[in-house]
Amino acid sequence: MRNAKSWRTSLIIAVIVALASALLTGLHSTHSYTASTPHSLTPSTATSTSYAGATAPELATASCHMHGLLPDPICTPGSTNPAVTQATINQTICVPGYTKTIRPPASYTDQLKAQQMTEYDFTDSIHAHEEDHLISLELGGAPSDPKNLWPEPHASPNAKDMVEDTLHTAVCNNRLSLQAAQQRIATDWTTATQGL
Repeated sequence: MRNAKSWRTSLIIAVIVALASALLTGLHSTHSYTASTPHSLTPSTATSTSYAGATAPELATASCHMHGLLPDPICTPGSTNPAVTQATINQTICVPGYTKTIRPPASYTDQLKAQQMTEYDFTDSIHAHEEDHLISLELGGAPSDPKNLWPEPHASPNAKDMVEDTLHTAVCNNRLSLQAAQQRIATDWTTATQGL
């Protein structure tokens, strides 16, 4: 009788360990990332670019991790400005000074940066980071959507700024579509200008 109870107890423990292992493996695989894997971009559903009170929206609690120089693709997947399309680039992003008209104020981005610094577990100075649009405003990125903003290490200007300028020029000169430029920079900004 004791052996039967012992055997059942061992079986139950083995099943629990197997289930826990499968659960942990599943959680890990949902957060894995390959820089070359394109991901779908969505237009921002954030409210308009009015910043009454400049209160940063709350983000879902997340554990965000840098992938080399890239932001976490789950915490910061990038999102686009629905007002900027291929058909409207000559009235929006290709007009000099356009981004100044939609850039969120520092009171908004500073508060959001402090919140995201905690989520990314950055412990250095807040001044060592730029609250950056993953898809830049000059490429039709959403201005205020937290999914498109992240506390990029290194102050501005930096290497990503040159990538944004190169892609912007290619889009406005009709050498690259807006959607292709957005996809390139959201997937891996470090390789986004290859082939241009």
